[in-house]
Amino acid sequence: MNQGGQLTSEQQIEALQQQLVEAQRLAALGELVGTTTHEFNNVLMTILNYAKLGLRHKDEPTRDKALTKILEASQRAEKITNSVLGLARNRKQEFAPTKLAEIIDQSLVLLEREMQKYRVAVRCEFAEVPPVRAIGNQIQQVLLNLMTNARQAMPNGGELLIRLTHDVAAEAVDLTVRDSGVGIPREQLTKIFDRYYSTKDGPDETGKGGTGVGLSACKDIVDAHQGRFRVESTVGKGTAFTVRLPVFKEQCSATTALPISKLGVPVQTAKVTK
Repeated sequence: MNQGGQLTSEQQIEALQQQLVEAQRLAALGELVGTTTHEFNNVLMTILNYAKLGLRHKDEPTRDKALTKILEASQRAEKITNSVLGLARNRKQEFAPTKLAEIIDQSLVLLEREMQKYRVAVRCEFAEVPPVRAIGNQIQQVLLNLMTNARQAMPNGGELLIRLTHDVAAEAVDLTVRDSGVGIPREQLTKIFDRYYSTKDGPDETGKGGTGVGLSACKDIVDAHQGRFRVESTVGKGTAFTVRLPVFKEQCSATTALPISKLGVPVQTAKVTK
């Protein structure tokens, strides 16, 4: 801040970048609320219908069945609610030990109905990995974006693989999201992280995609975590995005995140075959 109490140009840019990250997080939350509202309504209807069934029938077997279904639906509703709240809360920009497997599980709950609707089978391969140094809701935003992109790349259905591995030597954890979709052409791959560049014509029927902001925002978040993005794509066979994040260390206890513009930008590597 200069002597007149005004922010310098650099400080203004940093403030705007942080505001952009927060706006993108809220936009992602808004999309998720729309995605999960229908599913939550289905859960509510299940609870209501089985409650009515239990009230109509006095025999014990029918009531036990009704109560069991109500309990299962309520547990499903709890998972949905906790997953949405997980993205909404923790607005402090502080790094903390973060278990990626838990973030993946929450994200799958939020997108389960969408994956089923588009006939996408989800397979998870989780190695034993340590907590990473991260801001949980930001990494979840990245993961949800990658999973949605993967689903959109498989218009006729396919398989989504989510993998966690631990690189002991590098003291890092790799989170890979791989689809069996259309792949990304070589001429587009070098531009996918450019702000406002999009490979899509516009939002799909769910209202997602087409703005070109998603992957750019994801890269900003990963860069701010001192992480790396790696992309591998084969046209006609699919694409894999790998996010590498540093393992949490006790000496690097929770600290305030540095502004994005203050952090070094890691080298982005990409491999494309046709």
